[in-house]
Amino acid sequence: MDTDAQLTERDPTPDPDQGPERRSRSARFRARVGELRYRPITLFALCLAFLFLLSTFVAQPFLIPSTSMENTLRVGDRVLVNKLAYRFGATPRRGDVIVFDGTGSFVHREQGENPVTGLLRKAGAALGLARSDDTDYVKRVIGVGGDRVTCCDKRGRIDVNGEPVTEGYLHPGDAPSAVPFDIVVPPGRLWVMGDHRARSSDSRDHLGEPGGGTIPVDRVIGRAALITWPFSRWSALDTPGAFARIPAPAGPHG
Repeated sequence: MDTDAQLTERDPTPDPDQGPERRSRSARFRARVGELRYRPITLFALCLAFLFLLSTFVAQPFLIPSTSMENTLRVGDRVLVNKLAYRFGATPRRGDVIVFDGTGSFVHREQGENPVTGLLRKAGAALGLARSDDTDYVKRVIGVGGDRVTCCDKRGRIDVNGEPVTEGYLHPGDAPSAVPFDIVVPPGRLWVMGDHRARSSDSRDHLGEPGGGTIPVDRVIGRAALITWPFSRWSALDTPGAFARIPAPAGPHG
């Protein structure tokens, strides 16, 4: 018997109507991607959502609005703020440039703003194209919890725990401070100052207020890590060595 004659001829081409359940996962993925090509609004929304999550939890660009940190930071600079720098047990160190929310320490009033304007500003701030909240500040940490910070010694320098600090980052021509002060920083708080001391409103301006001009550590948004714009000023913001010799704070009876 010729069994080959009994075999029916098979069509080698697949059934065109297989349905989505029989397609491979890669084919379905390519189909979805192809659909997105015709949905620019969807892609734009996804990009915005990604940038929002990134700026909320990881790193956010900030636009420098004032001269208080010159010459380290200049008006119009965009700095990338590392929001993870102090998230896993680390705390701000002396010399760090930080961004913080001054509500309750530097700002004691309600900030009123049109909701639509506020939403647009927040979206621009997430991209580093607009200023951040009026309550956000960028300053340098001079003293941490337990430190005694005084100004000034016989040579006009700031002392931290009895050790003078040579502040090479100060704006040319600026004195460390024209305002004398002597403060012990409470635990969990920071004493902060701008690098352009003659133009900076910082901890010195709030000495008579609750907290004595210091800010809570939990109000720190992150550490300014990098100047990203303009490209000619692209550089990392490293912690200076001026504070390397500062001794640990004395005890409560020291």
